[in-house]
Amino acid sequence: MLQEGVDFYFNEQGLMVLTAAYHLKRGRCCGNGCLHCPYDYERVKEPRKSELLAQRKKERDDKKA
Repeated sequence: MLQEGVDFYFNEQGLMVLTAAYHLKRGRCCGNGCLHCPYDYERVKEPRKSELLAQRKKERDDKKA
């Protein structure tokens, strides 16, 4: 059973967002390009995979600045 605040949360638009903790319990990338994918989008097809990784890197760099 999914637990709110641990496995998922609702974003500002009211959509359910799965957390990295949920994905780690699942055990693999699903290939959907999930926001909190801890597997570096390994099953996402190109060019989307590269776009997502670049976006994630930019967001991390912005937080450091």
